[in-house]
Amino acid sequence: MSREARAPEPSVALRVMTYNVHRCVGIDRLLSPERIAQVIAACHPDIVALQEVDVGRARSGHVDQAEVIARDLGMDVHFFPAVRVMEEAYGDAILSRWPARLVKTGSLPAFTRLPKVEPRGALWAAIEIGGVEIQVINTHFGLIGAERVKQAGVLLGDDWLGHPDCRDPVIMLGDFNATPRTRAYRKLTARLRDAQRAPAVRRPSLTFPTRLPALRLDHIFVSRSIEVTAAGTIRTPLARLASDHLPLVAELTVPFYAGKNDRRRKAGEATLGHSAM
Repeated sequence: MSREARAPEPSVALRVMTYNVHRCVGIDRLLSPERIAQVIAACHPDIVALQEVDVGRARSGHVDQAEVIARDLGMDVHFFPAVRVMEEAYGDAILSRWPARLVKTGSLPAFTRLPKVEPRGALWAAIEIGGVEIQVINTHFGLIGAERVKQAGVLLGDDWLGHPDCRDPVIMLGDFNATPRTRAYRKLTARLRDAQRAPAVRRPSLTFPTRLPALRLDHIFVSRSIEVTAAGTIRTPLARLASDHLPLVAELTVPFYAGKNDRRRKAGEATLGHSAM
């Protein structure tokens, strides 16, 4: 007698992207947020993490690049300025096809007393897709190894990944300036899984530089409930031209029940506490 086939568990499928847009200046030195939007649009992502975005800067024609790209894509946007001087800002953004609730933004430790070291930051948004709330953190790490280790430690701490509200399912993505051999990468993968190391991915793709990729600096990390069904870079002619980094995309499946047990438990604790008063 054969066993009855078990019905597949309901889940939410989504496509996420991380993209260092190099202030929308391509390797041909052309400044074009619209070209960046075209690269993104061709991939049809649900969530996009952008790094090196100019907002109101003279060098970029005082354009709000995050707003321009989001408008062209029809997506919601949240921006965090890692650097702000008067009305000019430079930093990272999260774009989403669904309304995104901004949970937290913050600066990360950086060795800014050294020459040419930029301030770094991160932003965290909660995005509900198909009844599942997904915690999304976008960041851009520094160029110095010790700096990146400190930055990873902060994001693993109580204010970010260790916060009670940052529960599974979680996606952390961005330009980490860290190859898989680095200490910062190893610290992060002790807590989260590298999407490009999933069984469904045959070989990890290099992300930098665009002409002859030699390094894997951009990553998408996911928590335990998320299944990675595909991951890799976009290497179209336009993508190879529009920035000095290739966009990295992952296709993910999140079980519908992910995170719901924690939310029910938290709600139950609140109810019990109220009854006891």
